[in-house]
Amino acid sequence: MLRFCYNNGTTDLTPSNLLLSRCAAEFMEMKESVAGVSNLLEQTEKSLQEINFWTWSGLLIALKQCQNLSLAANSSIMLEKCFDTLVGRLVLASETSPCPSTCSTDSSGIRFSCDSKSTESIKTNSARLTWWFEDLLFLSPLLVAMLVKSMVFHKLDHVVISRFLLYYQKAKFSNAATDEKCKIIEMVIDMHYNMDHNYVSCKTLFGILRVTLSLNISKCSRKKLENMIGSHLDQATLDNLLVPSPHGISYLYDVNLVLRLLKAFLRRGTGVVAPVQMRKVATLVDVYIAEIAPDPYLKASKFLAIATVLPDSARDSYDELYHAVNMYLEVHDHLSQEERVKICCGLNYEKLSSQACLHLSQNSKFPSKSAVQALISKQSKLNNLLRTTPSTTPFNNSPCGSSGTAQRGKKDKISEQVVLYDGNIDLSVDNEKLRVHLQGMQCRVTELEKICLKMQSQMAKITKSKVSGCSNARSLPKLCS
Repeated sequence: MLRFCYNNGTTDLTPSNLLLSRCAAEFMEMKESVAGVSNLLEQTEKSLQEINFWTWSGLLIALKQCQNLSLAANSSIMLEKCFDTLVGRLVLASETSPCPSTCSTDSSGIRFSCDSKSTESIKTNSARLTWWFEDLLFLSPLLVAMLVKSMVFHKLDHVVISRFLLYYQKAKFSNAATDEKCKIIEMVIDMHYNMDHNYVSCKTLFGILRVTLSLNISKCSRKKLENMIGSHLDQATLDNLLVPSPHGISYLYDVNLVLRLLKAFLRRGTGVVAPVQMRKVATLVDVYIAEIAPDPYLKASKFLAIATVLPDSARDSYDELYHAVNMYLEVHDHLSQEERVKICCGLNYEKLSSQACLHLSQNSKFPSKSAVQALISKQSKLNNLLRTTPSTTPFNNSPCGSSGTAQRGKKDKISEQVVLYDGNIDLSVDNEKLRVHLQGMQCRVTELEKICLKMQSQMAKITKSKVSGCSNARSLPKLCS
């Protein structure tokens, strides 16, 4: 300012002194021209309008000045102009220029000037997109947030933005205090949340989650991160979900976190989640439940919550969940009968395979009521199979009608003989007696399966004989026999 006053209103304004000169001109109210020479404030404004012609190094110097004087009245205006110019160059470099450090003049008058360090970092295609990462590490988390918002506004590639944020977080964490780490990671989460989630990979989000485990970040940022992960949960793996439980929790893995992620997945997809995505998540959950089932400290309420958080339509088969429940009951043999019944409520017996139903009926770890329900479900399936057996009615008017009548009589006789205990069973009866009942029921079910197969084979033979031989009188005795 003194040089301006004692040098007839002339002075060199550069990116390194422009902001300070402007603040001084504002403070001294140097707004009027003297002796035909423009005042200092006008000169600073004119110099700022030529920001497009500044070198890359000049822009960085100006940003450092703005950061050091972040409370100055005019720093925000200059900061905005610096960000717009800087991001404009990055967008142009990523779209058109094969070498963003090349100093050339285009129609817009924008020129690039990078130091040798940046020039060396653009030898490969990957480095060509990230050559500027190291140069912007001096920015504070607040200014990085402003920069990223400008990048999003100017539609810079979101994948590149995400890589820059992770690079910034990793570089800054090496020497940062705990409070600074919280601010940095919260900024990284907030910026990812403002971007298009389709450009942020599930692996990246779980990586951020791992970083936050040892930090006490805000609930708002944590919720944003969990919502983002929930929207990508169908892409997750078992290793992603096996997050250690927080300090003070007895069980091995953080089941509460997985519950929140699953609820976020369901909230995100109310009426939108595709059946394929739902089945993928259900398969992942079944594998996760099998992994946490042997944990002796896992409470029954948490196990049941994980098992029932997804709707019934998410699973085509409950066999995997049955095996996980079986493992949990084997490890937690101290559970009361009431707790075992509650855990078994998470199973849909209609979606258990025949093998699983039979295994359950012999499994002493399961409550008696569950065994009965499994066998009733098995009986229902077999009855449905009998009802879908081809009818013999078309043969009534044929010479082979007596054979169809005999088969119907045999079927009716079988139906009368095979009776399963699907009524109310007194669960207070001694367990040993009940087990004998269940074994008898199992034998009847096995017999019924064999009879059904035999009937189907006989029906197939009758159908084939009617088509090919009913018109031949000599074959009638053999056919009817």
